[in-house]
Amino acid sequence: MNGARIRVAILDDQQVFRECLGAVLEGVGMEVVASCSQTAPFLARVRESVPDVAMLDLRLDVAGRDEKAGGLTALQCLHDFYPGVKTLVMSGDRDSAVVEQCLSVGAAGYLWKQGVGLSEVVEAIQRVARGERLMPLGLAWTSPFQGFQPQQEPVSTGGELGKLTLREREVLGYIAAGADNLKIAACLGITERTVKAHITSIYKKLGPENRTQLAVLACQLGVQRPASV
Repeated sequence: MNGARIRVAILDDQQVFRECLGAVLEGVGMEVVASCSQTAPFLARVRESVPDVAMLDLRLDVAGRDEKAGGLTALQCLHDFYPGVKTLVMSGDRDSAVVEQCLSVGAAGYLWKQGVGLSEVVEAIQRVARGERLMPLGLAWTSPFQGFQPQQEPVSTGGELGKLTLREREVLGYIAAGADNLKIAACLGITERTVKAHITSIYKKLGPENRTQLAVLACQLGVQRPASV
């Protein structure tokens, strides 16, 4: 950020949490440009004063709607219309599929609310603002919060990508974007059987145990995702 104040927008339906976090962020020199409990006013404030980092809670208490829809809608809108904003999801949801879904629509990081301290949130915002990608450690999650780790540049993990063919890297990019095998086949102009063969080869070379682990590993390795899926 070259010494500039980090501008933060907060979307969370818990007023006490918003106020406490806002006070802490202001106290360490950041600027809170939005603090909202609902998606529509949050996006309106973002439009007026675009932040560097957006803190999003997935599950918003909105009558008559799926609680999770509000946060995901905000995440998708930020990804589509404000690509320069780094989004950091902070949620109590520990479902690995939800984490993968957030990453696939552009989240720069994911933190679990339970057990995370304000100092860790501040550090996470600072790291996301610097361009790092943060996510819970491991995928066989058994505790509410196991920390986060930055996405490293290919210089430190390039050896893993070097094991893959160019086509396998393309397939991995589509997996990171959340595409299923049929979609990958259509986009690359190959058969679904060929896609499965590439994925089997990727599993053998990189060692993940399931597709979710593979998607997160792709993000950690900095695999380029397709512009649209």
